[in-house]
Amino acid sequence: MKILITGGAGYLGSIITPTLLALGHEVTVLDNFMFNQNSLMDCCQYGGFNVIRGDCRDKELVKKSLESADLIIPLAALVGAPLCKRDQIGAQSINVDAVEMICKMASSEQWIIYPTTNSGYGIGEKDKFCTEESPLRPLSLYGVTKTRAEELVLERTNSVSFRLATVFGVSPRMRTDLLVNDFVYRAVNDRAVVIFEGHFKRNYIHIRDVARAFLHAIDQFQSMKGRCYNVGLEDANLSKLELCAVIAQQIPGFVFLEAPIGEDPDKRDYIVSNARLLKTGFKTEWPLERGITELAKAYRILRGNQYANV
Repeated sequence: MKILITGGAGYLGSIITPTLLALGHEVTVLDNFMFNQNSLMDCCQYGGFNVIRGDCRDKELVKKSLESADLIIPLAALVGAPLCKRDQIGAQSINVDAVEMICKMASSEQWIIYPTTNSGYGIGEKDKFCTEESPLRPLSLYGVTKTRAEELVLERTNSVSFRLATVFGVSPRMRTDLLVNDFVYRAVNDRAVVIFEGHFKRNYIHIRDVARAFLHAIDQFQSMKGRCYNVGLEDANLSKLELCAVIAQQIPGFVFLEAPIGEDPDKRDYIVSNARLLKTGFKTEWPLERGITELAKAYRILRGNQYANV
């Protein structure tokens, strides 16, 4: 297929892009390289790889980029609550308006596979799994914008939306601010972490399983289109304290404490069912333990917070 990926040099894109190229797809990446990353350098070996340096809000540029695409993957976004809070205008124009523009300009025959976040569930009901039918109650501007963009995407016939759990794992455009990535970084470098409101739960998914979910949607598009799907590990609906216990099993000497006072600015607290996606035949390959071992190796290489979206 001929595939256009906006934001293809980011944390997700720098895994998804080479995965698609290795399978023989032609991939064009439109990215502004806002973090000065070189995460797609290894993709330059592929004859089917093309790069457009530009802004996903540039109407004429996007229109031209869409002309030959069979599939559009709109990854370009201000990702995470802190980044969206800092640039609220950008959050609206990139996370919502740019996606709406793609939906309007794409033909009815072109496919869209869109990644959103299951943080849209906000605060779930105690001991009740959030399904794709559960009400969306996003708590942050990031969650609000991604939820709205998903609505726009699913108004089309030829679209699939993935509600991603909290992603973890190593990427060429690394992010150390994601929860699992952050806690493992602290375990490796500080040997300790202090947790606020450690009972808050959420779901997790490895970045390479996210890439595999996109491949699965391409293969099963006709049967999956028109719906949203939670993408996470069924056995990883864990509180922050439970997550730290898993990390401590992989990294001996890691100490974690819950602060008796103080609040986590991220109030998300929910458990998620991924049954809808699993019923399509998708299976994950990266449990938490495998991802933690991978991250520990990476953090012997990486140092510093320049890898965070903050």
